[in-house]
Amino acid sequence: MRLPLLLTACLVRLASPAAEDGGLGAFVDRQEVAGLVAVAHDRKGAYATVIAGHADRSGQVAMRDDTLFWVASQTKAMTAAAVMMLVDEGRLSLDDPVEKHLPEFKDQRVAGKDGPVARRRSITVRDLLSHVSGLPFKSPEEQPTLDGLPLDQAVKTYARLTLQTQPGEKYQYSNAGINTAARVLEVVSGTPYAEFMQRRLFDPLGMKDATFWPDDRQVARLARTYRPVAKDGPGLTEGSLAQLRQPLGDRKDRHAMPAGGLFATADDVARFCLMLLNRGEHGGRRILSESSVRAMTSRQTPAGMKESYGLGLTVGPDGFGHGGAQATHMEVIPSKGLVLVWMVQHQGFPGQGAKARGVFQQWALKGR
Repeated sequence: MRLPLLLTACLVRLASPAAEDGGLGAFVDRQEVAGLVAVAHDRKGAYATVIAGHADRSGQVAMRDDTLFWVASQTKAMTAAAVMMLVDEGRLSLDDPVEKHLPEFKDQRVAGKDGPVARRRSITVRDLLSHVSGLPFKSPEEQPTLDGLPLDQAVKTYARLTLQTQPGEKYQYSNAGINTAARVLEVVSGTPYAEFMQRRLFDPLGMKDATFWPDDRQVARLARTYRPVAKDGPGLTEGSLAQLRQPLGDRKDRHAMPAGGLFATADDVARFCLMLLNRGEHGGRRILSESSVRAMTSRQTPAGMKESYGLGLTVGPDGFGHGGAQATHMEVIPSKGLVLVWMVQHQGFPGQGAKARGVFQQWALKGR
């Protein structure tokens, strides 16, 4: 007998659609979603976890609460939180010019109609974290994957680029900007980025599976990624993580990517989100100041831009969050005291699969 789902401590595995699951199992049955782990969590500790489908369809490996996912650009929010720790300590200001810490950025120019022109002002750390730096998504050297260069070398390639727009004048989603902010973190803290993240964020929050280099046991728990068999047709086929080098556990030729390199479980991501929901506290320990959480979760993009972005987070009227390249998503809704974590590995969906996350959100918000 299937138990009804409530926002209380429970964990339910779905094998087929039923009224109690909000309809999520139907997406799996129709082969529109390969598998999912979805978590609704409130600040009082009550939660519900919905698990459905397969992490590996061909191997018939079911999704589990400890299934690992590439969360990709959700890493940006965690990188921004780490940078804000240095702001809290007075070691860094959001309005610091980047060249104060990375001199190679001093003489950058900006693309103009008739050739490069002078910058009107320096790029700031705030610009980097809110995607208004003028830097492109990546540099030409970041080929064929995004994780092939050490962070210091990758950032030097950005410094050699002509900016695409004047700093602060246009939103342009930029891995390069977030990566540069992480390099500033390294220089100011004197600590390698991945080590800082582990010691200052992952360990204190109990994000026990969060890693840039999944080991063999974690890879065995990694959800495979899926895409539609055909553009408009039914069914799923396995995809690949072409943006990343293989093997994933290789620490010699793979490098921690601050803009999108993290692997984590649903529980790991929920812990980070709950810290933000609780204004920077977790388990009675302060991770970030309330002012830093406000800065991260308030619009930083200038008025007049249609994009509403904070520091490492998208910001909307009801809350804030971020998605990832494989359709993972996290959302914090302060007015409801709620965190929603949606974990799948998809490069597009057949049929109605793209609507599944919205169905989960509606179910989680029902009655709140």
